[in-house]
Amino acid sequence: MAISIIIVNYKTPALTVDCLRTVFTGRQAIPTEVIVVDNASGDNSQAIITAAFPQVKWISLSYNAGFARANNEGIRQSTGDVVLLLNSDTLNVDNAIENCYRQFIASPYVACGVQLLNADGTPQISGNYFMKGGLNYLLPLPYLGKFIKWLGNVVKVEKPNVPDSDNLVEVDWINGAFLMVKKTAIDKAGLLDADFFLYAEEAEWCSRLRKTGQLCIYGQYKVIHLQGESANEAFGSSGKGYYNLYDRKGLQIMLSNFVRIRKQFGAGWFLFQLAAYTFNIPVLFIGSFFENGVRLRNPFREFNLAASFARNVFRLWRFVPVILSNKPYFYKVL
Repeated sequence: MAISIIIVNYKTPALTVDCLRTVFTGRQAIPTEVIVVDNASGDNSQAIITAAFPQVKWISLSYNAGFARANNEGIRQSTGDVVLLLNSDTLNVDNAIENCYRQFIASPYVACGVQLLNADGTPQISGNYFMKGGLNYLLPLPYLGKFIKWLGNVVKVEKPNVPDSDNLVEVDWINGAFLMVKKTAIDKAGLLDADFFLYAEEAEWCSRLRKTGQLCIYGQYKVIHLQGESANEAFGSSGKGYYNLYDRKGLQIMLSNFVRIRKQFGAGWFLFQLAAYTFNIPVLFIGSFFENGVRLRNPFREFNLAASFARNVFRLWRFVPVILSNKPYFYKVL
């Protein structure tokens, strides 16, 4: 088998069917195995998906294992020399999967991605660069994040990502919505870290894959990513990207990011970032009060949002001992 495509499904049969439709309408001139791993959806996902595409290999897990563990099970049962982790909320455009595979398999790269697009055709961040201590995780912070971004522009710090590309670009880590990896690299780097439930696992994995060889984005190939739709639909959240820090999904994002910081950059950077997030609590309350007052709006209008952020940070503090210990633990709060 040339390539094994692994799609994780959790209560999103309609998205998964749409994704598979674009996968199977490609030329399929290469031997392709498609594996759907279901995270104990408890609905009619299997009936809907396998009725539409009986050729898929269906794997049912007994609990909601999240992204890393579900993909690991798919990788273990795959037969391809190359595996593609593909989100259920993606759409294969102009046979991008096969075209990407053909260029990738003939290259020295160990992992690759493509240029992800929003539904309206605008580019999404698809490739990223490591920043010391994971400092880019400070950018979503209200007020403090804007100041850090402004300061970075002043001192001309290189951007931590590739905002758009039309050709090959070497990167440090790749968006997990479309992540193609050679089995030989997985044999050396290992599977995804099973401590992660959702978010940041692909960044940590790429840090280990990066030690076995180079990673790249093939920007000439495009895949539509309905960013966040699978998680939002499954967990009743809203918003795209990773700037939502206020609900249960936001807590999961924060927790996973901090676990990654501890694993990849060490305890010192973990504690530094935790201090920054904690410091941002009064900054958010005070900043929103004065900003709304200056704009002649109710100065307390953002206090519920600030309180939600504060609750998530305080919940994060409960995990500090186990994160610092760096012992195996399943960081799931959704």
